[in-house]
Amino acid sequence: MSRAETALRPVDLARAAGVSTQQIRNYADAGILPPTPRTPAGYRRFDTRHRRALLAYRALVPGYGLYTAQAIMRAVHADDLPLALTLIDAGHVELHEQRRSLQAAGEALEAVAKETPDDTPQASDAPRLRIGEVAARLGVRTSALRVWEAAGLLHPQREPVTHYRWFGPTDVRDARIVSILRQGHYPLPQIQSVLDGLRETGSPDALRAAIAQRLAALTGRATAMLAASGRLHGYVTGEPEYEPDSEHQHDQA
Repeated sequence: MSRAETALRPVDLARAAGVSTQQIRNYADAGILPPTPRTPAGYRRFDTRHRRALLAYRALVPGYGLYTAQAIMRAVHADDLPLALTLIDAGHVELHEQRRSLQAAGEALEAVAKETPDDTPQASDAPRLRIGEVAARLGVRTSALRVWEAAGLLHPQREPVTHYRWFGPTDVRDARIVSILRQGHYPLPQIQSVLDGLRETGSPDALRAAIAQRLAALTGRATAMLAASGRLHGYVTGEPEYEPDSEHQHDQA
């Protein structure tokens, strides 16, 4: 076995990736690692190529997700590089669309958050909408509005006799905010905190914080994709792993 294919034990791979030895076996069985030969006694024979595949896969997960990362590695080991690259491209497209949606949501939320009850007629002059009218205005189903109400996000008034829901200007504004945030995949508890902050202070600061948090998550994912691309490229091409030269680094410093 050449130096580039130094024999490794399952525990060596497990330590390199911070996982259990059983997880290494699972990866091998799932095709995440390249085919693993066995000794006459039945023991798996791992080497540095398995280590590089393992580290490439572990780098792919934060950026592309568990199932896509698995599919990418299986495609590579099936010698279907076009499929692997297609999966990678799709991940970047998805991230780009999420970033565009986030930008649009931010602009819409800023505009919606500035709408206060004082911006619209009040009291007897205030337009009151039924749930079907609100749903049509927002482009959602009435069932979604009921779910949001049951979760405590919306508080429409009820007629004393018929118990029909009536949405005033503030209720419509809140429903619009919930709709936009749900399109951005925000969980209901986080939307609740955003609405609470807006209702208590009248400030869109909670909205800005939610958008900033989501943007930071997308940036982190993009960074993970970049790191994973380097790992995967090195594995696919067989290029030597970069070994920092501490003496050279010291001279550069």
